[in-house]
Amino acid sequence: MSFLDVTIVNIAFPDLRADFATTSLPTLSWVINAYSIVFAAALIPFGRLADQIGHRRLFLIGVVVFLAGSATAGAAPGPAVLIASRTVQALGAATIVPTSLALLLPEFPPQRRATATALWGAAGAVAAATGPALGGLLVSVASWRLVFAVNLPIGLLALLAARRVLVERRDRRPAPADWWGAVLLAAAVAALALGIVQGPEWGWTDPRIPVSLAVGAVLLAGFLWRCARHPAPLIELDLFRIRSFAVANLGTLVFSVGFFALLLCNVLFLTSVWGFAIARAGVALTPGALMAALVAPIAGRIADRFGQRAVALPGALTFAGGAMVLALATTGAPRYPTDFLPAVLLTGTGIGMSVAAFGSAAVARLPRERFSTGSAVNACFRQIGAVLGIALLLAVLGGARSATALASFHHAWSMLAAAGVAAAGCALALGRVRAVDQAPPVARRGQSAAHRLDHRTPDNPLVQEGRTLP
Repeated sequence: MSFLDVTIVNIAFPDLRADFATTSLPTLSWVINAYSIVFAAALIPFGRLADQIGHRRLFLIGVVVFLAGSATAGAAPGPAVLIASRTVQALGAATIVPTSLALLLPEFPPQRRATATALWGAAGAVAAATGPALGGLLVSVASWRLVFAVNLPIGLLALLAARRVLVERRDRRPAPADWWGAVLLAAAVAALALGIVQGPEWGWTDPRIPVSLAVGAVLLAGFLWRCARHPAPLIELDLFRIRSFAVANLGTLVFSVGFFALLLCNVLFLTSVWGFAIARAGVALTPGALMAALVAPIAGRIADRFGQRAVALPGALTFAGGAMVLALATTGAPRYPTDFLPAVLLTGTGIGMSVAAFGSAAVARLPRERFSTGSAVNACFRQIGAVLGIALLLAVLGGARSATALASFHHAWSMLAAAGVAAAGCALALGRVRAVDQAPPVARRGQSAAHRLDHRTPDNPLVQEGRTLP
């Protein structure tokens, strides 16, 4: 539900705009932007909160909040209520995503966690990829309101299953929450995302854009300063000393730029250049989502055996190859079986491999008590990449007219191929990642270097009783 709602509203936007014809386009665009910004900003604070008060408890709360936002969005009488409902949805999504992975991973031994993370990541990737197809179908059947109502049966089933199946997990020795740090981080991410999202609409020379980006950068610097000095920071910066965590998050950011931009780019191409109806365009994109779903479990098993680099590297290059096929092969004449379908199958394969590999690499060497925080950081990088990718895409396509539209799409696909190549570079830097039950401990303020290196020290809250690092 969380990642489906990142993309499903894009395809429903024309129908929504027709219903609220008296509302300006900049105002109505916040139906999409509010979700993206709040989702990205709230992920890490809620992930850290889940480590402290319990993953199962916060997961259930998140599903309820998401369902409440979906119900009010589907019944919204006007844009103001709809935008507010999307904000509520985003808060629920930011709770569901990190807690879900934190609940999943402890149920698997380290040698199976890449497969488990691959299936989890595939669910999100496939949901995001099928958003346009499902949204087009729902809008053609009824209206834009159905794209929010579809969440209700999914969420209710999730609640029933969660109460029966999920086991509560939390940090055994939780420290007081750093709420000021959470406020700083949320404000920083929101300001940065605002500047990126509104760039194509306001114009990159508008003074509000550099102001938003500058405010975000200052707030982010303040957050990092606080993390370095607070006794119980929102994010222990020493987590980024774990190579797989730092590199995998960078790879997630770069790959998400290409992944999420490609979803929108393909929809716009099919509907504007080839003249496909929305429902037909959704069906045309479905093979890519199916390929991602088929490939992800296989990719996870390969990663368990040979490491995430063996999957992420070819996956990112396959994605780049598919984007280049689109850039080189497509013409103004709609030849879907020969020009478009092979490229969609390639990019779907690359998505299924790369999302799974980067996601599992990010948490492979984290202690169990930091699964929720670590997955929240990774999801935050993914969401910021999505915001940045869509903004770059709109900047490339924004000035296109009918005579130059095809060339603009070719430029856009070339840009997305470059993102795939850059993600492959990140995958190469991953090295061999080996999942363990406990990663090297995260330092607390005031510990000596010797104390930080001694992973067996009894008062380290990240060491389980009776267990030490391999």
